[in-house]
Amino acid sequence: MVDPKKQLKVLVSEGSSTSGREAITVLGLAGHHVEVCDPSRWCLARYSRFVRKYHQCPPLRSDPAGFLGFVERLLASRHFDVLLPTHEQGFLFARAAPRLTSHAGLALPDFDSYRAVHSKAGFSRLLDQLGLPQPPTRIVNSADQLREAVRFPSVVKTSVGTASRGIWFVRDAADLNRALYDLESAGDFAGEVLAQDLITGTVEKAQSVFCRGTLIGFHAYRQITAGVGGGEAIKESVSRPAIRAVLETIGAHLNWHGALSVDVIMPLDSTTPLLIDCNPRLVEPMNAHQSGTDLVDLLLRVSLGETPTLLPDGRAGVRTHLAMQALLGSASRDGTRRDLIRECGRIATGEGLYRGSSEELTPMRLDWLSAVPLAMTTALLLASPPIAASLARGGFGAHLLDRASIKEIESEDFLRDPPTRGPGSRAQLRTRPGRR
Repeated sequence: MVDPKKQLKVLVSEGSSTSGREAITVLGLAGHHVEVCDPSRWCLARYSRFVRKYHQCPPLRSDPAGFLGFVERLLASRHFDVLLPTHEQGFLFARAAPRLTSHAGLALPDFDSYRAVHSKAGFSRLLDQLGLPQPPTRIVNSADQLREAVRFPSVVKTSVGTASRGIWFVRDAADLNRALYDLESAGDFAGEVLAQDLITGTVEKAQSVFCRGTLIGFHAYRQITAGVGGGEAIKESVSRPAIRAVLETIGAHLNWHGALSVDVIMPLDSTTPLLIDCNPRLVEPMNAHQSGTDLVDLLLRVSLGETPTLLPDGRAGVRTHLAMQALLGSASRDGTRRDLIRECGRIATGEGLYRGSSEELTPMRLDWLSAVPLAMTTALLLASPPIAASLARGGFGAHLLDRASIKEIESEDFLRDPPTRGPGSRAQLRTRPGRR
């Protein structure tokens, strides 16, 4: 592990995602100095005693150049040991790595490798190239092609999308028509769209950390209960050597450096894991931490230029939950106020599926400020359970990429312009204490 006596100064690239919020908890428990930049004043990270300073920054989604310039100036004006990308900021940072690594440690592969797995279509092509298992998949560029490609039941996905956005479960012609309407309305056929056979099985996720193409840390968990949008509300750690082997193959081929996570379906009628998505980052690391596998610490070490030895796998059977996701999921499934109150009771008393489970997103016993967003979410849902859908959509915000921002970052002249370009360049380094 990183020397526990040495406090590192870490800049977390966003504070709105569940992954970023959980990484902050792990960093804080280890005693590191944590600062966060995010365009939202009300992001999850604002409600943590572990955040020393919050920096309001330009939005990555609409102003990637302004966001990059902001981060560069912040790194230059305040010493940081590590810049930790916890979400799609890694796409931008990989593109501009030389500008950033002169100021702080940063663990990312080269931009071509990052781009190869960032899009769903690119990841599917990589799996085909490497002969790795995935559900039968067709990549299309028009509504007519999609109609021909879909086999019921299927999952339709936009190539660019995160946090379960841009996904439709298509079981019949009516579902397909709704998906086509949404895709055409949003102009999604300007990019690539995937039609993937829907496989019945258990959803699992695996996380890993690589050091120059060598896997040095791995963790896997399965979904016990889904939250809103298909994310995990309750999860349990598992041992998955087959998925580890698949990740080793991908990481070695791409000479991966840093964090890499995959989503997997374990079919009911087979022992072969099928890969369905890739996230070039560390997704929700608290279950791994609770299982004895500190992937955040490992990522810090790689960021600082160390070459760590392989980290042993953590314990299987460790159960954790995200209370906010559980409540949002209950409400989104037409839950009534009575259902929500019962769910709150089960979470509070550790009954049913929560028996032996610990909270990973808002751990109030470790971080009392995390009670604020949980209490606000609970109150809003009790006042109006149908609001769950709009609350979930609020998570797709200015800290994420879209097709336009990706195209801008990929353009040849993106790094030729001075980092002060764009509306965000006029924003001053506005900092606020982390505690409210």
